[in-house]
Amino acid sequence: MAVIDIAGFVSVLKSHAVDHGFHVHDERHFVETYSLRQLWEVDLHPAEACNGPIDLHLSLEIDPRALLGFEDEVLKQDDPDAEPPEGFSFPLIFTWTFPPLFSPPDLLVLATEIAGVGGLQLPLEVSAIDSYHSVTDAPERSLSIVGRIAVSLANVFRGTDEDFYDVFNNCRDVSLDLLERVPGWLDEH
Repeated sequence: MAVIDIAGFVSVLKSHAVDHGFHVHDERHFVETYSLRQLWEVDLHPAEACNGPIDLHLSLEIDPRALLGFEDEVLKQDDPDAEPPEGFSFPLIFTWTFPPLFSPPDLLVLATEIAGVGGLQLPLEVSAIDSYHSVTDAPERSLSIVGRIAVSLANVFRGTDEDFYDVFNNCRDVSLDLLERVPGWLDEH
């Protein structure tokens, strides 16, 4: 018997995304048959970026050891109204991706500025990769911005999702901020 409805929780995340102005385009669920590790992925973007250039990818990684450990602790409790055990969590990862950039930003400046937009609820990492299609070609820079938060299984069990209101507010703010910046990065001057 599962004490947490992961599929229902992913539906709650998608609902929060829609409520905060995102369009949901795709959802995938992978199960590794050997370890039973699961991965839920949701592709979305801000409503203002229907035709690009920003995509946001959510992924929820389900570690079966954390899930089973949490369930064991819940089932050990004698009182059905007892508070669920703390200390169990899953990572929820937000990844913004962009098309190849012709005028990429200074990564340190971008990381500093975007950290203020993400706030404490959504710490962000900025990274870039230069790709060379052939030795004589100029590099093609890809940029990604990643935010990671821990999803408390106790909160999922309780059905409390107030924390995600602020997180999705911050996701929207980050997306809109990036949407203003991207045209300058795509310019081929």
